Amino acid sequence: MREIERVFREEHGRVIAVLVRVFGDLDLAEDAAAEAFAVAADRWPADGLPPSPAGWLITTARNRAIDRLRRESLRADRHVEAALLHAREEPGEWEPVRDDQLRLIFTCCHPALALPVRVALTLRLLGGLTTAEIARAFLVPEPTMAQRLVRAKTKIRDAAIPYRVPPEPELPDRLRAVLAVLYLIFNEGYTASSGPSLIRDDLCAEAIRLARLLAELMPGEPEVQGLLALMLLIASRAPARTAADGSPVLLADQDTALWDRSLIAEGQSLVRGCLARDEPGPYQIQAAINAVHSDPPTDWRQIVALYDQLLVFTPTPVVALNRAIAVAEVDGPAAALALVDELDLPKYHLFHAVRADLLRRLDRVPEAIEAYDRALALVENAAERDLLRRAREDPRA
Repeated sequence: MREIERVFREEHGRVIAVLVRVFGDLDLAEDAAAEAFAVAADRWPADGLPPSPAGWLITTARNRAIDRLRRESLRADRHVEAALLHAREEPGEWEPVRDDQLRLIFTCCHPALALPVRVALTLRLLGGLTTAEIARAFLVPEPTMAQRLVRAKTKIRDAAIPYRVPPEPELPDRLRAVLAVLYLIFNEGYTASSGPSLIRDDLCAEAIRLARLLAELMPGEPEVQGLLALMLLIASRAPARTAADGSPVLLADQDTALWDRSLIAEGQSLVRGCLARDEPGPYQIQAAINAVHSDPPTDWRQIVALYDQLLVFTPTPVVALNRAIAVAEVDGPAAALALVDELDLPKYHLFHAVRADLLRRLDRVPEAIEAYDRALALVENAAERDLLRRAREDPRA
């Protein structure tokens, strides 16, 4: 079953993207893909995985979709007849986005949809994330996210938004949401919002793969290069981020010998290229922050200065929280706690975890324990929960 779950995570986006390209119908693609995965879950445990799981799933889903269209065509539905005709055609027209999944990302990022809706819809279709996972990534309740997804599909249907690659001159306008999508997929992989493991390698790899394709497609966009650099530099620390038992290892405690030097070299090279362009943006600045971390000992004053720049582009409480962590290393935990207590992030477990750590360092143990309890009440990932529980049990360590 774990192997089937792995295939689902790895291939869900590809199956949906191919079906949307072939049939031009989002609901049909999702339904057919769901049926194909259900058939796989029934057959594969007994028959074993096929040589090409993705090809098997796409073929099965495509046949299920055609069967459904044929049944509905009996009602002489012109739309169904058109979809059947399209399904028999092979795509031959050249389009600027050559990858099916990137094509679907750009299509979902249509300007008629609000930015949060574009991101959520693409995460659902491309990343295969559940509504609950996307809700946690956005820090909103699951029913709220479910309503957003329903509204997105309704708007696509009512506005007759076509599932096609936008003309090349329009591609840069769609870029902001596309970058947000890829980074959210990566973040969900690097710190899973739920489940037993801290890291989901499949999502990280998929986000990096798509970012590489995007960087190849749009080499003149520095923020694309910045995002790719950011992902590579963060991913370089993944081998040192968990202990043998799967528990998280904080950055300060990591064995730097385990860091992936090839990813660091590639990421730092991209950052140098961004600096040479001198067109800073939020992803480039975050990449620069991680480039500083990749050359220990960390220059915390430089990190604070970079966060000051980042706040100009992205003045969010989460960025301010991360800046406060750097301030703690420069000016001490009391200065950082004063900054943290000005933030309004009551439902963000890392806010309470950071407060707890600062209070612990100030020897305010009862308050630290209270903050750990609040973090524990909100955290969904088992590995993070274990780390917080150990810190709560021994706050003077």
